[in-house]
Amino acid sequence: MLKEFKDFIAKGNVMDMAVGIIIGGAFGLIVKSMVDDIIMPIVSAIFGGLDFSSYFIPLNDAVTATALDAAKEQGAVLAWGNFLTVAVNFLILAWIIFMLVKAVNNLKKKEEEKPAAPPADVQLLEEIRDLLKK
Repeated sequence: MLKEFKDFIAKGNVMDMAVGIIIGGAFGLIVKSMVDDIIMPIVSAIFGGLDFSSYFIPLNDAVTATALDAAKEQGAVLAWGNFLTVAVNFLILAWIIFMLVKAVNNLKKKEEEKPAAPPADVQLLEEIRDLLKK
């Protein structure tokens, strides 16, 4: 059973997937920072200095706080501003992944379009044929 596990882990697909997950997690943090630290402040400035991540709607009368964290402690809230920020994160990440997949597919397509070089024996026979024609 241990040998089977080693064989499973050593397969290229499992290692590729592990590397992809690690890089994807790090990339997600970069996109989150880009949205939180660059895009949302610009959007906030356009809309008059609003911080969308702290916007919420109280779902019961016990919630009287104006800050999201304090409001969550008082009761149920609908944190629509945080959801908006996470949705923007997702859309940017999905767009970047789409562009990367599209670029990789274009590279694969270009590689497929190139005719494969004939084997050495076929090249030699073609050279002999061409010499005989002369």
